[in-house]
Parts: sequence; C-alpha cells; structure tokens
Amino acid sequence: REYRFVHYGLFVTFFPHLLAGPVLHHAEVMPQFARPGTFRFNPENFAVGLTIFAIGLFKKVVLADGIAEFATPVFDAAGKGATLTFLAAWGGALSYTFQLYFDFSGYSDMAVGLARLFGIVFPANFNSPYKAASIIEFWRRWHMTLSRFLRDYLYISLGGGRYHPLRRHANMMATMLLGGLWHGAGWTFVIWGGLHGLYIVLNHLWRGLHKRWLARCSLPPAPARALGQLLTFVAVVVAWVFFRAESLAAAQAMLEGMAGLNGISKADPYYFGAPELKGLLAMFVIAWGLPNAQQLLRSYRPVLHTYPGDIPEAGRLRWRPSAAWALLTAALLITAAVNLTQVSEFLYYQF
Repeated sequence: REYRFVHYGLFVTFFPHLLAGPVLHHAEVMPQFARPGTFRFNPENFAVGLTIFAIGLFKKVVLADGIAEFATPVFDAAGKGATLTFLAAWGGALSYTFQLYFDFSGYSDMAVGLARLFGIVFPANFNSPYKAASIIEFWRRWHMTLSRFLRDYLYISLGGGRYHPLRRHANMMATMLLGGLWHGAGWTFVIWGGLHGLYIVLNHLWRGLHKRWLARCSLPPAPARALGQLLTFVAVVVAWVFFRAESLAAAQAMLEGMAGLNGISKADPYYFGAPELKGLLAMFVIAWGLPNAQQLLRSYRPVLHTYPGDIPEAGRLRWRPSAAWALLTAALLITAAVNLTQVSEFLYYQF
C-alpha cells in the first residue's frame, strides 16, 4: 500500500531482525515506526528489552555453547566413520537437540530485546517447542515466524487444505521439503524436511482416526499429553540427527548407535559420564520446567502473537520492574559476558 524507498530501506535494514530473524511481516512492524512515541525514550521499553536480551544472551553463550562441547565430538566421530554405542549416540543427539534450541531461541530473544530497546515489538519466534504434545503443535512453537511464512507463502499458495485430503498431504510434504532446502542444499536437509512432512501427515491422519473411531477409549488428558510430548520429542530428536549430520553416512552411524545396534558400553571413548548427564538434566529442567521469556514478561507485551493466543500464562513466576529482577538481569549479563571469551559456534549463520 505504500512504496516509499526510505520506508523499505528501514524495514530491510532494521538490525535487530537481521541478527537471526524473526521473519517479519511489513504490516507488523512499519506502523510502529509511524507512532511518535516510538522515538522517545521509555524506561519500561528499556527494562523489558534489556531483560529479554539478557535472557537470550545467556541462553546462547552459556547454555547452547556449554552443551555444544558434548554434541560436537560425537557428530564429528560419526562423520569419520566411528562406531557409536547406544549411550554415546543418544548423548550426542540430545546434546545437539538442546544446543540448537537454546542457540536459535537465544538469538531470537536477543533480537526481540534489541528491538524493544528501540520501542519496537517483534512477533514471537519460539514458545517452548519441546513442550509440544504433537508435531503440529511443535511447528506452532518452533521458529514460529518461519512456519508462518511457509504456511502463508508456500502451503496456502499450493492450495492448502482446500482440495482432496491427498492433495492437502502432498501440499504439506512439498512445503516441508522446501523448508528443508531453505536451510541448506543437501540431502540431509531434504530428509529432515521430508521427515517433518511425514510426521505432520501422520499427525493429521491420527487426529482423523482418533476423532472417528478412538475417542471413547482415549487416555485421560494429563497422561495423553505426557505421552504425546514424549513421542513428539523422540521424533524431533531423530530428525535433528539428519539436520546436524555432515553426510547421510554420518546420520546412519548416529541412528545405528541410537537403535542399540552397536551395544551399550562404558568403554566407549564418547561415553556420557556424570558431567555430561548433569548438563543434559539441567537442559531438561530449563526447557520443560521453566517459563520462557515471553511468559515471564507477558504483562508487558514483550512480543506480538505470531499465532492467536500462543503465549500462555507463566504461573506465579512473573517479571516486574524490581531490584531483585534487576540484579538477576545483571547476573545473567555478567555471566554471559565472562563466557564471551570462549570459542562460540554460530549455528544459525550456517543456514
């Protein structure tokens, strides 16, 4: 509706979203620049933005980079043809699963926080995706602006779900295959996208089967959700193996180890001991037991809703402009700054 070059230049060069996304819609961001208040210093924007940025930086520098030292050697060994046992393969796969999550979500939190310092509210990009109880829910929580982009500009353009169910499933598979290629022109990325396409198709088929035939014999809501979360998480971890592996042979070596084909041996040089297990346990607790940044600051509109009603309440743990939260934010920033001296693996910029 408007084509002024200066506005276009602002939209494509506004640096917070160039960090790692989120994938922005013009209509979400540009009207915010038209408000006079955007260009005035606002203490609330500064406090909220700095807090979210601190959380994101801590995720990336401390959590993601901390667990990377467990994931990288295992995948490197698989790439060199090493035989991995059950514990080593699963340890490496789970470590990468959390490294990738805290890397991507940390980058996104940093972008959201930086934008808020300038008075601009970005859309949500991560919403605790490992809490998802289905693969459909996972893609409404993981890299949310990318999944929205794929839906709006690929899936719907191909016809979406307007035609025969087989056509809908084919459209979904094509969308996810192209989503895999978006990350890199390699067979591992194609298989990753294809797996998620297959997962989503099976999820839709299961929902239809459950609605027609199995509704009366379903589990109670809490156990059903817990089982759904477990199955979804395992499926996601298996797909991440292809996403991370340098080649199909490396992915095969990882999956053979995860399937137990090479046995379980503590003599494995890549065996996960107490330090590695403690690190993984900490990742599980943070990913499943704690609210995310958007939930913590929900009362202060930290993000735009990428999907309607996508940010639930955080419970009792809520951020407020207080001395205690200021000290916690400072502690996160200082801890991250100290760890900035270490070698950091920038996952997002590979894609």
